[in-house]
Amino acid sequence: MCYHECQDDASKGGKRAELNRQADLVERAGRYLAGGGLGLFVLPPEVNLVVAEGRGGHVIDANGRDFIDYHLGSGPALLGHAHPEIVAAVGRQLSKGSTYYFLNEPVIRLAERLVNAIPCAEQVHFTGSGSEATFFAMRLARAVTGRDKILKFEGGWHGVSDYSLWGTIPPRPSRYPDAEPDTLGIPAALRGQVLVAPFNDAARAVEIIDRHAGELAAVIVEPLERVLTPVPGFLEALRDATRRHEIVLIFDEVVTGFRIAWGGAQERYGVTPDLATYGKAMSGGFPMAAIAGPNRIMKSLDAHRTDRRHLVWASGTLSGNPISATAGLTALDLLSRPGTYDHLHKIGGRLRREIPKIGARYGFAAQTPGEDAVFGVRFTSREPLRSWEDLLTADKDLNLRWSVELLRRGILVNPNEKFYISVAHTDADVDRTLEACDQAFATIAR
Repeated sequence: MCYHECQDDASKGGKRAELNRQADLVERAGRYLAGGGLGLFVLPPEVNLVVAEGRGGHVIDANGRDFIDYHLGSGPALLGHAHPEIVAAVGRQLSKGSTYYFLNEPVIRLAERLVNAIPCAEQVHFTGSGSEATFFAMRLARAVTGRDKILKFEGGWHGVSDYSLWGTIPPRPSRYPDAEPDTLGIPAALRGQVLVAPFNDAARAVEIIDRHAGELAAVIVEPLERVLTPVPGFLEALRDATRRHEIVLIFDEVVTGFRIAWGGAQERYGVTPDLATYGKAMSGGFPMAAIAGPNRIMKSLDAHRTDRRHLVWASGTLSGNPISATAGLTALDLLSRPGTYDHLHKIGGRLRREIPKIGARYGFAAQTPGEDAVFGVRFTSREPLRSWEDLLTADKDLNLRWSVELLRRGILVNPNEKFYISVAHTDADVDRTLEACDQAFATIAR
C-alpha cells in the first residue's frame, strides 16, 4: 500500500470516528443523564444532537455540523453565542476570582444599571435563576400583604417551584379559579393557594380578584404569556384591580426583559407593576436573575432596615456572582447601542411574515403569534390566538414533524416552543431559514 493510500484510509477513519462521536455522546447521555437530556424535552432520536460550541447566531454540533440557532439556550443568548466583548470582559473578571458571596463592584454597577432601565425599580435583589426570582417575589408579596394566595394565568410559565406549577400546561381548560398541579410532587396543601384565570379575559380576572381580594397576596403574570400578546386593556385591568385592593402585581419579565424593548414589557405595553422578575437576556448568557421593585416593598429584604421577625429570606450562595454581573453589564452596554431593537424587529418580523405565507402555499394554516424578538409557530386556523384554550387547538404532532424537518436542514428549533431571535442573526440566516421552511412544508405535505 502506498503512502497516499495510507493517508486516505487514515483520513476516512478519522471522518468515521468524527461522525460516530455524536452518536456515542448521545448514547452516554442516555446512560448517565436522567431522561437523556437537561430538561423536560429531548429532541427525537433521529435529530438529537450534542452542541460542541456556539458562534453568534449559530451552534456547531459534535459532528461539526452548523445550525442556525433559534433557541439560544432558551433565550439568554440575545446577543448571540460567545460575543467577543462579553468573552473579554468575563475573562478579565475571571482572573480575579469567580465568586465572593460579599459585595463586589460589578454587581453594584449592574444593580444601578437595572434600576435606571426598569420602570418599576428603585432597588433590585439578585438571585441565581428565574425560578428563584419568581418564587422569592411571591414570598415577598405574601410578607408585605399578610395574605397567602397567589393568582396566576393559565398557560403562564413562572419556573418550577411548587407555587408556579398549577395550570401551566393543562390538557383542557381549568375549572377557574381552581387548577390541577402540572407535576407529581406538589404538596396537596397548596391546592387552593394558587388560583388560576384565563389569560386575556379581563372581566374574569377582575371578578376573581374582587372575590378573593382579602386572601390574595399577589397577581403574577407574564405580560407576553409564552407567545400570546396581551389584548388592549387586559394588563391595565389587572393594574387597576390590584391597586384597588392593595394586592402586589408581579410582571414575570424573565423572557421579555431587555428582549422586546429596552424597558421590557413595561415599556412595550405601557403598564408598570409593583414587582418584576428578570433573567435570561439580562446577564448575557450567564446564570443570574433579579427581582426589581420600589423601596416600600424591597425593604422587607433588607436586614439593616427590617426587624428580623419581619425579614423575608431570599438568599443564595451564587446570587450576585461577579462573573455573571460582569457579563450582564457588558450585555446591557451592547443592547443599549442604537439600532439593536430595530435589527431584532427586522429579522424576527420577516420570519413572522413569511413562514405563514409559505405554509399557506402548501395548504397549512400556520400562525406566528408573539413579538418579533420572540414568537411561536402554531398550526391552527383558530383566530385570534388569545388564550391557552386557543393554543390547545394547534396541531402539536404536525408541528413536531415540521420541526424535525427543519432540524434535518440545519435549523435548530425546539418543537412547539418559541423562536428566539438574536442580535447576531443576519439576513442571510433568514434566507437560509425560509428556504428550509419551504422544504420542510413540502416534505410534510407529501
